[in-house]
Amino acid sequence: MSNILVVDDDRSMREFLEILLTRDGYNVVLAESGEEGCRILDNQQFDLVITDIRMKDIDGIGVLKKAKQVDSDTMVVMISAFATAETAVDAMKEGAYDYIPKPFKVREFKRIVRDTLKSKKVKGTEKPDDSKKDKYHFGCLIGESPQMKRIFDLIARVAEAKSNILIVGESGTGKELVAQAIHRQSPRKDRPFVVINCAGIPENLIESELFGYKKGAFTGAVTDKEGLFGGADGGTVFLDEIGELTPAIQVKLLRVIQERTFTAVGGTEERRVDVRFICATNKDLEQEVIDKKFREDLYFRLNVIQISMPCLRDREGDLVLLGQHFLEKYSRGLGKDVKKISAYAMDILGQYSFPGNVRELENIIERSVALETSNIVLPESLTLSHFRDGRKSVKDGRRKGDLSAEGVNINDVLAEIERDYILKALELAHGSKQKAAGFLGISFESFRYRMAKLKM
Repeated sequence: MSNILVVDDDRSMREFLEILLTRDGYNVVLAESGEEGCRILDNQQFDLVITDIRMKDIDGIGVLKKAKQVDSDTMVVMISAFATAETAVDAMKEGAYDYIPKPFKVREFKRIVRDTLKSKKVKGTEKPDDSKKDKYHFGCLIGESPQMKRIFDLIARVAEAKSNILIVGESGTGKELVAQAIHRQSPRKDRPFVVINCAGIPENLIESELFGYKKGAFTGAVTDKEGLFGGADGGTVFLDEIGELTPAIQVKLLRVIQERTFTAVGGTEERRVDVRFICATNKDLEQEVIDKKFREDLYFRLNVIQISMPCLRDREGDLVLLGQHFLEKYSRGLGKDVKKISAYAMDILGQYSFPGNVRELENIIERSVALETSNIVLPESLTLSHFRDGRKSVKDGRRKGDLSAEGVNINDVLAEIERDYILKALELAHGSKQKAAGFLGISFESFRYRMAKLKM
């Protein structure tokens, strides 16, 4: 059982945290001031100290310093209703594990406590256990959500087969990573994996790029050149954005898939090729077929096995895992010592819709690590897109402002609008609630009340 010291001069907060933590099986000791907290630390050992920042005698930074002086392995989490970037940076410099602004979500608070204590256990061992990492990784894919576990299972089952695969999903969901994982698990893993971006090759060059050409086939063809299909012989061809192919190339691709042969531009001899086709698209190909923009026979040839990639916003639990992965990746790559994402920054990310999915998250974290001057990612380092791209409301299934004969729940709609404005104000204020309240033309107390009401 972990021992936790709670230091807060607000009686109601102390009692609330005691109930919350005791129910989760922790041994909790309370201190009503920073002075009492320091006195307790002299006589008792704790795994975790949770302390308020602003207190009359000795403040939270003083308690933090005392805890680290007594035992450098003691984990400390700071909480405060007056969250600023400066105090967060000071706390992290002194060795705090995290910084949580009030009011906080109970679920998020519990997660931070669990993560903090887990980090202490890993820190206390000589070699961290990588078994969990393997559990959440499949090649370059990362996830622990039920949706991603199903994807991992499907990859393992289809990798051995020779069937063509169509991967569908929004941009940035990791379709190419799935194709790579399938190839690496397949008998073709030691043969080429050739990526072809169908939208990235000019229309007048795509045929020669795919099939190659013979010397003299056109002006500038001074030598024979092998095409991408020829170079992939024995391996896997990944056709990204397959929906962008022109009708003329669709016909030629269909023949390659059916006959496993092709002819180079300007050539007369057919060449046999052994490749497995994996295609990807963010378009609705069925609708493209209906609209006569994509060949039906080609669609059925490609869509033997379909893998549908989930959006990041639908992958419950994966945001924290992915965020930490990218944080470690870019901390190493940029030579930074940024160790974690603050609870407040993660809360803001949790409210964001991520129209660009995992790719957008990776870009956000890379930019944050590059800009960050402390060892923790703070809200002001996050750069989120301000457009909402017309996404539908999660609660009522229609865009805000729409009204039909079915009616709407006006309270839910208004609450969502209020939440959006609060989040935008916090972004503009770089996480300062005081400034955000000013942007919205309300008092600081009113701002805090609204956040608590919306459970933000």
